[in-house]
This record gives sequence, C-alpha cells and structure tokens, in this order.
Amino acid sequence: MLRPLRETFHEENFPNLLVGLASPDDAAVYKVTEDLALIFTTDFFTPVVDDPYTYGAIAAANAMSDVYAMGGQVMLALSIAAFPPKLSAQAIGEILRGAAEKVAEAGGVIAGGHTIDDDEPKFGLAVVGSVHPGRIGKKGGARPGDRLLLTKPLGVGIITTAAKGDVAQPDHLQAAIQSMMLLNRQAAELAQQVDFHAMTDITGFALLGHGYEMASASDVRFRFYWDQLPFLPGAVDYADLWLFPGGACNNQRTFEQQIAFNGLAEEMQMLLFTPETSGGLLIALSPDDAVRLEALYRQAGQAVWRVGEVVEGTGIEVVP
Repeated sequence: MLRPLRETFHEENFPNLLVGLASPDDAAVYKVTEDLALIFTTDFFTPVVDDPYTYGAIAAANAMSDVYAMGGQVMLALSIAAFPPKLSAQAIGEILRGAAEKVAEAGGVIAGGHTIDDDEPKFGLAVVGSVHPGRIGKKGGARPGDRLLLTKPLGVGIITTAAKGDVAQPDHLQAAIQSMMLLNRQAAELAQQVDFHAMTDITGFALLGHGYEMASASDVRFRFYWDQLPFLPGAVDYADLWLFPGGACNNQRTFEQQIAFNGLAEEMQMLLFTPETSGGLLIALSPDDAVRLEALYRQAGQAVWRVGEVVEGTGIEVVP
C-alpha cells in the first residue's frame, strides 16, 4: 500500500534513511551518527484476549518486537488507542498499565500518545529504538548454507481463535498468552554477539509469509523441516479441528504459489499460514554462528529451535 509513496520520497535523496520504503523490512531505520541509528515502528490491533491488562501487555510486546527484529533495543514509545465510550475507566487503565509495565521491562519509557473514540477497542504503540548502523537486522542477506533458527514456538493464532470459540483448554490458552507476552529483547541482544545474516519476527503473515519475505529479499530458497518446527500445546489439535482464523486463508491466497509442501496434510499447511501475534525471531546465519548462538541462548535460558536451512533457488519448501 505504501509503494506509491516511493514517487514522493526518492530514497537517494535521504542518504541517512538506511531502511525505508525500498525494502519490506519490519521498521524504518535512520542514521543519526556513525555509531547510532534510530528504529521507528508502529503496530496496534483489536483484543486477542479478554483480560484488559493482558491485552495491553501483549499489544506492547508485539509492537516492540519489530525493534528487536531489526537488531535493536527499545528507547521510547507512544500509546495509540481507540476505545469505545462505554468501556470502563478501570478497563482502559488496565490496558494502559499492562503496556506500561511491558515497556518498562524492555528498558524503555512511554512518554505520551493519542486516543480516539471507536466502536471496537484498538491498542498499540509507536516505538523508537536504537541500533548500530552496521548491525541492523534486515530480511535480506540470508545465504545458501545458512541455518534457520526460531526463538518462539508457533500456534498462538489458532489457540486464541479456539479460545474465542470457547473450545480452547485453559492451559493451552495460558501457554499462548505467556508466549505472546515474552519479549524478544534477550533473543535480539544475544544475536548481536554473532554474525547473523538476516532476521525478522513472525507475526501476521505467519511463518511461511515472513519466511518468504526473507527468502525473496535474499534471493534464496528456505527449506523448513516439519518435524523440527515447535508448536505450542494444543495448536496441532486445533488445526485438526480446522479452527483457523480468517487471516490464515488470506495468507494462503497470498503466498501459496511460492510454497512447496511435499505431501504435508492440508490442515498442517494451513497451520503454517496462520497468523502469529508477538512471535519469535527467525534468524539466518552460518552453521558455525548458529552453533555459537544456540550455545549463548542455552546459557541464558532463551528458547531456540533449528527449523531449517537456506539453499539456492527461490520460494519455500516444507519437508518432513
């Protein structure tokens, strides 16, 4: 939708804009000095859970995730809110408190924001982060021979959809909530200690959509191994029941021509098209650096899974 703006903002006229409209990355990056670049991003959405505090915390974690996907750390945030006039002051206060405590956990500060009336609640953040100009995490840069690491399990999208239909088990929903509330801060900080080649976070376009964006930007092919993909408890069961949100169908229509599934059952294909909220980082790096980063993650108690590899070609394949 923003592509027409390239005719207005020719990036060659803005040499300090390191990441902008010319690339499908997770956030904009603007160089301030030789050692400092600012990351700017925004994200907001309707409630994915019923509890106001939890909704605010998840929305904040999700918005800040794009800063981490660019390899940076959070500095400053502004709230973006649309609330129904009938929503109680207590509920609004809990949404804001959940977001505030999550931003504080990230080491940042909420310094203001803007609120309007709307029939359906919507909440999120505009976030500013920092990164060294030479250490930006971009979607392009993956190389044949690289390994693919993922830092959170998949499945929050289908579990929250099952919860909306009152069919999700409470322990499954709680595990999904904990995953969504977990910041990608530590995963991004430790990734800066190795020579990663490309990075993104897994959110609305699902593993396959965001994976394809990385593969396309890098002019390579991603190979995911089904039996190495991590899923939250209950996700595969709800896929067997076809409890997919509408966004899974949208992702399928958008990306299916670029994916080879090699006999994977249709419901499992759809699971990989199902949108995620505040998902993990997908990182491409050499085999040696993958081993080093996995060791750093283990030492820090950070979860990680080796889910695939980068090969020559285009698109994505999912193999048993």
